[in-house]
Amino acid sequence: MWSYFARRLLIGVPTLFAVVLFCFFLMRLAPGGPFDGEAPVPPEVLANLRARYHLDDPLWQQFFSYLGNLLRGDFGPSFKYKDFTVTELIAQGLPVSIENGLSALFIAILIGLPLGITAALSQNTARDYAVSGLSMIGIVIPTFVTGQILILAFGVWLRCTPFQLPAGGWNDGAFANRILPVTVLALPFIAYIARISRASMIEALRANFVRTARAKGLPYRTVILRHALKTALMPVVTFLGPATAFILTGSMVVETIFQIPGIGRYFVQGALNRDYTLVMGVTIVGAAFVIIANIIVDMIYGVLDPKVRYE
Repeated sequence: MWSYFARRLLIGVPTLFAVVLFCFFLMRLAPGGPFDGEAPVPPEVLANLRARYHLDDPLWQQFFSYLGNLLRGDFGPSFKYKDFTVTELIAQGLPVSIENGLSALFIAILIGLPLGITAALSQNTARDYAVSGLSMIGIVIPTFVTGQILILAFGVWLRCTPFQLPAGGWNDGAFANRILPVTVLALPFIAYIARISRASMIEALRANFVRTARAKGLPYRTVILRHALKTALMPVVTFLGPATAFILTGSMVVETIFQIPGIGRYFVQGALNRDYTLVMGVTIVGAAFVIIANIIVDMIYGVLDPKVRYE
């Protein structure tokens, strides 16, 4: 197993290099630059700024210089946050995004998985239709809509009541400030997990080994928990790999709406300001999370399915 883990890590290295390569050159192909603003910069000042950040060097030289710094763990200076490096900004924003992401992921699994399994065990009943309908609504409504609705409801309509919640801000991670963004972040994942677990549980219940277990006279609860559930969790675990990476690195929309200082918000601001190094740093961190999450998912397969072999 550990040799397989090491091989997957080695395979992830060229994948991460490809992400760095494409992101670096695509950022340079985008119109505008980090020093373009509403007020035009005098040519001599612009030349000094480009020389300060080595943007006047040939593009290939900029890339290899950035790659060398990246191997030392240096993401470079931010073009817009003058007193901060990208590493410092990510170090500030990543814990915030991870706290919100882990909370949302825990809520999504805690609610979505039982809902999907309950719907599968009550197929074609009112309970099943209710779960399926609510899940579809949770999937199709974007987070910027649900975020605004919750802000309007709990920040405006319920003002001066015990149910009032802050409409934005972080306030050093106060519990009240976490409720709305974590809820908005968790809602679509609750819907996805419920839909996936429902479909996979229905398929597992129709499998031959489940029919055999029931024919042997095993209790229905034992058949579900010890036999069908493990198989039904496989697609859910597959979904949780990239979903975990996305939710941990922060939702750009949610963090922007609620003014949360996570790396998702830094990514949006960096893209708007053409802050090359900041966008590159957040993209690389997100890609690394995706690679690691997929490796962990493949390792979990061996626990859920005894037929999986790593040799």
